[in-house]
This record gives sequence, C-alpha cells and structure tokens, in this order.
Amino acid sequence: MTTRQDVEKMIAQVGLGDRAAFSSLYDATSAKLFGVCLRILNDRAEAEDALQDAFVRIWQKAGSYAANGYSPMTWLITLTRNLAIDKLRTRKEGSVDIDEVHDLSDAGPTPEAAAVASSERSQIDGCLDELDADRADAVRGAYLEGHSYNELAARHDVPLNTMRTWLRRSLAKLKECLSR
Repeated sequence: MTTRQDVEKMIAQVGLGDRAAFSSLYDATSAKLFGVCLRILNDRAEAEDALQDAFVRIWQKAGSYAANGYSPMTWLITLTRNLAIDKLRTRKEGSVDIDEVHDLSDAGPTPEAAAVASSERSQIDGCLDELDADRADAVRGAYLEGHSYNELAARHDVPLNTMRTWLRRSLAKLKECLSR
C-alpha cells in the first residue's frame, strides 16, 4: 500500500523528471484518477483520454506541487477532475447530433430572388392591363387561380372553343409584351 509520504515523494521526483517515479506514480494512482474521470464523463473512451491528458499535465506541473499540509491525492484528483470537467464542457458545446438540429433555413426566396420576382410581377401586371378586361380575367383565372377552361367559359358565358382562343391569343400578346 502506498502512503501519503510515498505519493509526495513520487510527485517531487516526477517534478525533477524521474521517469521511474512517474511510472510508479501512475501505477499507484491511475485507478482512482480513472474513476474520477469516468464518473464525470460517463464514457469509458473519453475517461481514458482524460486520464492520459491528466498524467501529461501531472508530468508538466509536478515541479510546482507544494506539500502544504494537504493530501497529495487531493492535488492529483483536483487536477484530474478539472481536466475532465473541461472535456465535458467542450463535448456539450461542440457535439450535436445532426438529426436533433432543426432546419433553420428560410424556405422563402432570397432577397435577390424576391426583388426579381417583384419586378417580373409588376411587368406581367402591366402587360395584363394592356389586354381587354375579360381576357385578362380569363388568363388570371386559368394560369394564376387554376380554373379549368370549362369553368372559365361558363363564368364568361362564352363557348369552350372561344375561351381557348381567348387564352391562346392573350398568351401570345403577353409574350410579345414581355419581350419588349
């Protein structure tokens, strides 16, 4: 069993760059420090990574350890715990399951497309105004409102073939107007 003084001595030797002392310190404390990482991260692979990072940090900071009445395990556990919490915070911030993300994109047109559509709409309205009122109404009914030729013929009280002729000639006039 490793005593408090043994751990303090190992940390002091690790601070001087003693690799054998580092190996002994790892053997004596890694199980307890791994338990700390596992309890915080709740993921074995991440806990193993956190433990490895903790021992790298122990190697780097062992020279700054001061035995001031506290247990050396408190220093080791605090260092490991803080590192595991940092890993937990970065995991929560950075990793989001793509299926859980709501689609935030706007389904509407882009500002440029809206401006172009508005310009085209005003041009089409201007060309429709050049048609006779009943023909313009028939074009709007057929192509904007989705009415059938039969419905339009009944609404305007004209034969079906007349409605077809109105629409064909009106579309030709619109095409001519829009190409100007």
